[in-house]
Amino acid sequence: MIAVHDLTKTYTGNTVLNIEHLEIPKGDSFGLVGNNGAGKTTLFSSLLDLIKPSTGYIENKGIKVNESEAWKSVTSAFIDETFLIGYLTAEEYFYFIGELRGQNKADVDALLSQFEDFFHGEILGQKKYLRDLSKGNQKKVGIIATLIGNPEVIILDEPFANLDPTTQIRLKKIIKELAANPEITVLVSSHDLMHVTEVCERIVVLDKGEIVKDLATSQETLKELEEHFNR
Repeated sequence: MIAVHDLTKTYTGNTVLNIEHLEIPKGDSFGLVGNNGAGKTTLFSSLLDLIKPSTGYIENKGIKVNESEAWKSVTSAFIDETFLIGYLTAEEYFYFIGELRGQNKADVDALLSQFEDFFHGEILGQKKYLRDLSKGNQKKVGIIATLIGNPEVIILDEPFANLDPTTQIRLKKIIKELAANPEITVLVSSHDLMHVTEVCERIVVLDKGEIVKDLATSQETLKELEEHFNR
């Protein structure tokens, strides 16, 4: 379980995140939506200990993320292309992540073989450095790399951005399959309300760093979200 306690983040007197309490149980498929500047990436970055909160703390499996690294072995994330290593090819990057997560080359190859449709012949065997791939193909690499090593928590920030419609459909299938596993907690932020309602069982809306809605996804959720953002 992930738990947020009295979390705030302030920059030069401007509070960009203010969450008193938030719990994400194990096995949840959790969606985070909000306009630009709402605090989505700041929350995910705090969860990954990439930025230090001004007050409060976050726990992952009962471990305060800013006090121990024990949570890292069960958590993977792709926030943006800065998570990649630009001077590696896709294969080199996948094998590097595999080594970090205790997976050998055969383990990684077995995983990658499951995502040939998602790669669409544009990732493996291209002999291109990651820095030379398109934004969409960089995102494909980053997303699949999060699956290496059987993580229990997977965090994806705007995973649908820069992907063509076919790849978006395939990504939704991947996320739904992950979400069906009670041992895996999936956190997804997105500007695309339709996509996030399709793949997440629960959706939290952030506005100016605060939680303004916390919804169990139903047939009415998309309409409720559209009405909220159309005010």
